[in-house]
Amino acid sequence: MTEPMLWKMLLGLILLGALGYATAAWSAVLRAKSSGTPAVASWSYPGRETARLLVRQRTASPGADTMLSRIGVVLLPMAAMMAILVIPLGTNAITDLSVGVVWFNAMEVLAWAAVWMVGWGSNSVWGLVGANRFLAQGLAYELPHMFALITAGVGAGSLRVSDIADHQGHLWFAVYMPVAFVVFLLSGLAFSFSPPFAQAFGADIAGGAAAQLSGVDRLLLRTGRYLLLAAAAAMSVPLFLGGGAGPLFPGWVWMLLKTLAVLAVLVGAGHRLPGVRMERFTEISWLVLLPLTIVQALAVSIFVLLGWM
Repeated sequence: MTEPMLWKMLLGLILLGALGYATAAWSAVLRAKSSGTPAVASWSYPGRETARLLVRQRTASPGADTMLSRIGVVLLPMAAMMAILVIPLGTNAITDLSVGVVWFNAMEVLAWAAVWMVGWGSNSVWGLVGANRFLAQGLAYELPHMFALITAGVGAGSLRVSDIADHQGHLWFAVYMPVAFVVFLLSGLAFSFSPPFAQAFGADIAGGAAAQLSGVDRLLLRTGRYLLLAAAAAMSVPLFLGGGAGPLFPGWVWMLLKTLAVLAVLVGAGHRLPGVRMERFTEISWLVLLPLTIVQALAVSIFVLLGWM
């Protein structure tokens, strides 16, 4: 690995951490507003919660597969960190893979394995129920999510993320393919198990997959959740919002501003939309979102063949 790549990776991880902190802080502010408490102190909530969990002792239920569970909680933030490797910061990504879209989707699928390992390894009824809920959620959103990614790739004629961003010089893909854009954002909320898709960790099952986690383990799980949502918001920019293109400011500034705007929308929508039950979400995904994304992909394919994109 070359020295410039190391520096880009370090910068990418720092920015991802900052975006994850901003996501956690904004979520805390919205929770405070909904409960009628002062929201000023909520901006420091992620730091205070991190300090609290770092000094808290780890716990485990009898018969738990501790190693499996801990591998899962470590894998979750690692998946987010590996996902950003193909996201261009302005014009250049850390590693500009020719199959960058496939790489991102593969890292997102790692969340399935991570949450399942956490739930199964806890040897808890609630943990297993939460893990199964997450798998059902994943099976519901994954096909529409994949068609949304494929549609962006078809529009640009490439699976390289930087090529997709560069292809939007005249008009953002969010205008050409609004269904794919919305489905991608919904998928970002779902694979980061953020509201309204947080039933795998719901209070009705005592925290679900995280029921037996405490201390550093719970901290890593929460960190992974916020980092995954931040990675999804960052990926939406080169896929659908023109990447770092924009007037006056450098590309990396536009990339950051657009990512923050998408994050604000996602977190705000998550705290305002009602929770969706797994069976209802599956029905909506398979009967509504999947046909819509297929039609969207076909329409974009026709536009490409006619030379309109």
